[in-house]
Amino acid sequence: MKNTVLNRIKTFLPILDWLPGYKKSDLQGDLSAGLTVGIMLIPQGMAYAMLAGLEPIHGLYAVTVPLILYAIFGTSRQLAVGPVAMVSLLTAAGIASLNASSPEQYLMYALSLAFLVGLIQFGMGVLRLGFVVNFLSHPVISGFTSAAAIIIGLSQIKHLFRINLPSTEYVQEMIVAIYQNIGDIHWITFGIGVLGIIIIKFGKKIHKSFPAPLVAVVLGILLVWGFDLTAQGVKIVGDVPGGLPSFSSPSFDLQTLKTLLPIALTISLVGFAESFAVAKTIQAKHKNYRLNSNQELIALGMANFGAAFFKGYPVTGGFSRTAVNNDAGAKTTMSSIFSAILIVLTLLFFTGLFYNLPSAILAAVVLVAVSGLIDFKEPVHLWHKDKSDFAMLVATFLITLTMGIETGIISGMVLSLVVVIYRASRPHMAQLGRVPGTNVFRNITRFSNLEQKEDVLMARIDGPIYFANVEFIRDKLNLWLLEKKEKVKMIVLNMESVPNIDSTGAHELNEWIMSWRKIGTDVCMTGIKGPVRDVLNRWAILESVGADHVFIDDNTAVSAFEKAIEQDVLEKYTPYATQTNVK
Repeated sequence: MKNTVLNRIKTFLPILDWLPGYKKSDLQGDLSAGLTVGIMLIPQGMAYAMLAGLEPIHGLYAVTVPLILYAIFGTSRQLAVGPVAMVSLLTAAGIASLNASSPEQYLMYALSLAFLVGLIQFGMGVLRLGFVVNFLSHPVISGFTSAAAIIIGLSQIKHLFRINLPSTEYVQEMIVAIYQNIGDIHWITFGIGVLGIIIIKFGKKIHKSFPAPLVAVVLGILLVWGFDLTAQGVKIVGDVPGGLPSFSSPSFDLQTLKTLLPIALTISLVGFAESFAVAKTIQAKHKNYRLNSNQELIALGMANFGAAFFKGYPVTGGFSRTAVNNDAGAKTTMSSIFSAILIVLTLLFFTGLFYNLPSAILAAVVLVAVSGLIDFKEPVHLWHKDKSDFAMLVATFLITLTMGIETGIISGMVLSLVVVIYRASRPHMAQLGRVPGTNVFRNITRFSNLEQKEDVLMARIDGPIYFANVEFIRDKLNLWLLEKKEKVKMIVLNMESVPNIDSTGAHELNEWIMSWRKIGTDVCMTGIKGPVRDVLNRWAILESVGADHVFIDDNTAVSAFEKAIEQDVLEKYTPYATQTNVK
């Protein structure tokens, strides 16, 4: 009993699983990774907060308490949680519809959004709904991510060029506005931004642990300070408040929460999908611990609660930081705690150093980060391998670009479900023939020189028989019967690939059997699974078919049919033709 309770506590608090056995040998890797990721988080957190429409300081607040909470509740030992470009853009898009009248009200909406995201993710974890993210198929995520990356990139043009652009998430409006204002480029600002992009983009080639974003930040600050570039029109971050985040409270106004709910659902699903995908990738390299999707939802929910109550905004696991965290030697989530400590020290003692930080450098951080999110290879790959998935990717991509982030992801989910339903309604079916000299039967369209009997139709149904596909199955079987020009005396239904049958399927199956027997074509079944046999028994279909018409395999069925023909006793099954006793 005691062990059971302890195991349950460890399941809810994974830190208790690894912390008691923490090894000194892990400390060096965790400390190195924690400091490396912490250094990344300083410019990234500030840049992503600006992308979300918040003051840069809130990006640093979002990587203090949330990191520690994830370290306590998370099952991934390398996942680096914090602000990411995608969620930052979604945050800005969701709050824009509320038309905040002041920065304080805007922050309140951001806190409320983080609270809602936390509530949704925590609730999904408790209710074990981690599987819901499967409705976001890979093509949908790829198309959505690529489109969102383009939107994010275009949204930073105003900081890179220092031109006036409207706040919008529609790419066509962005392009028109850029075209109209392109003549107002502030060339010094643009030069600083380009320099930042070059440093961040190519700095990693010097060494994988080279803190390129931080170097760009430091250089940008020195240029502004050394040449007094603010006097020449370069926009800077300005005063960055020091000190730790104070306790904050989101709005619990029902109308506000109702308005934010759709974008909160989007962030919850997209954020979890991104986070869990990278966590699985990294865990596969280590294999010394197990990921739990539902516990990951709980952990991300707690992290977002931390953001909501300590002046942050929605967070999730990020691809680039997690990769860096792993490469830098992270062994446990202690690395996240070290990152949070570094951010706390920065907040306490070093925020004043960021006064002269150019906004163009923060834009460069975002632009380089999102450039890697645009996937060129996947559409080409899908075009050659799976046209329907390619179409789904392109549709999600175009809808997101032209109709907005929220509409794009919802449309992508709907498309995923439509494709699933379409494929489920058209199960694979095969006519079977005997491999010469054997008792093995195979699909006649995939194997050549198979033996077939003109008076026997052997059909295999590869999927459930239920309301959505009964018409397709019936039409396919009737087409095959027609092709044999009414010579069929026996239909052998191979049921080994049928996992279940619903009430509609059972009713239709009985109707098929009766209609075929009325025209002189008998029916038998082979390879019925136990659960399907139970259903057929409940609906008295096995009784209707006849016990002597149910066989363990195709060869036995064909042998019985041949023997019946030889003995001229096929008509003994005729009484079943008029039975209608389906219960």
